[in-house]
Amino acid sequence: MSTSTTGTVTKYAAHNKGKFYIYWGGNRESFSKSDIHFKGADYDFTLYDVHAHDKPKGWHVDYINPSRMTIPQTNLRIGYFISDHYNISIGVDHMKYVMDQNRAVDYTGYYSNPGSYGEILPNNQILLTEEFLTFEHTDGLNYINTEICRVDDLSNLLKLPNIDKFQINLTEGVGAGFLFPKTNAKVLGKERHDDFHISGYGVSAKVGLNFTFFKHFFIQTELKGGYINMSDIRTTNDAADTASQHFYFLQRIISFGGIFKV
Repeated sequence: MSTSTTGTVTKYAAHNKGKFYIYWGGNRESFSKSDIHFKGADYDFTLYDVHAHDKPKGWHVDYINPSRMTIPQTNLRIGYFISDHYNISIGVDHMKYVMDQNRAVDYTGYYSNPGSYGEILPNNQILLTEEFLTFEHTDGLNYINTEICRVDDLSNLLKLPNIDKFQINLTEGVGAGFLFPKTNAKVLGKERHDDFHISGYGVSAKVGLNFTFFKHFFIQTELKGGYINMSDIRTTNDAADTASQHFYFLQRIISFGGIFKV
């Protein structure tokens, strides 16, 4: 996936302009702590420094099972090289965000029937019991984004003999897009909302290594971090009930793909 030649013969892998690529893979995620604001007709409160984790599937056949491919944490991307070094792409980072239960957090605000959910603690803190709140973006935290990336061949530096058989590339990129989660939340015992909803935006940057085999097939590993701001999260079937939060994320990604000219 880059500009390099071996001897006097130009290799297929030496030039990228005009090539398409597609890849599919999986990820693990980490999230920063987040302040989450919940608002409805009879409540308005903020939870501070809430912890969350991902929901990994591990090495599982669901990643390649067409009927269950959306269940694991996945990454899909399709791109086009506008030059030998630069490509533009669109993709979906299907992450999963699960609030940690049974942690004590600070809060401000009000809600009905305080103490009836087993949540009240001293020092103006709340225990995040399941009766008080469950909060997940598990179907999922869908970051739909466009990226522009640079690719540089490392094969000459590593003295690889034939880049059409095996090539190593360094890739870096930046991206931006919107969040389209299906949030699974239960707030103060209310019935949950279970539809996809555009909730905010994200920006990201990444760096990775690409290993291309026999000109057309590759494995790509990436570290990708970014910022997510969701100002309009649906939580219940009542449109008056909303939540908002912003946080940072870090993904560790491994993907499998192909690159070709049409």
